[in-house]
Amino acid sequence: MSIDERRPATGPGLVARLNREHHRAALNLFLLIVLAHWAEHVIQAIQIWGLGWPRTEALGLLGVPFPWLVSSEALHYGYALVMLLGLWVLRHGFVGRGRWWWLVALWIQVWHHLEHLLLLSQAAVGANLAGSPVPVSIVQLVVPRVELHLLYNAVVFVPMVVAVYYHLRPSRAEYRQLACSCRGRSAGPVLA
Repeated sequence: MSIDERRPATGPGLVARLNREHHRAALNLFLLIVLAHWAEHVIQAIQIWGLGWPRTEALGLLGVPFPWLVSSEALHYGYALVMLLGLWVLRHGFVGRGRWWWLVALWIQVWHHLEHLLLLSQAAVGANLAGSPVPVSIVQLVVPRVELHLLYNAVVFVPMVVAVYYHLRPSRAEYRQLACSCRGRSAGPVLA
């Protein structure tokens, strides 16, 4: 069965309801969480490159008053897990091209999650990769952490946006497959 042929979740469960009658609300809430996190990384980048702050002081909007947030691997892992779960659960509401792009974001987030699991594991056992004084991910051995997390958030966010675009502007065939609350609010089927 191809991605285009898969049907949304059915039945009385929470996942099914989130992908049918509550898909629009769940998707909006999830995207709000993603945007808030993305904004933290953008603000941190502005602090470093726009304001010239030292990296040790560029902690984002919430990190300035609460510096422990930036250094908490458990908190970062928790967010990576929330992202992974959100992408996993809400995938059932997508069909066709939107589903394909949503799955791209999901698989990239799987890797991002594994990197955070590695960071959390190092913090928990007190032994870091490559003799680093702080926990480091595999890619972080090559790319600095601030830049890496900007990159990770971008490469997960962009396919999510493309997925939502196609979800709200489905082809005629995709429109017939939609079974979620977004269907009534979409731009309607595209003539293609």
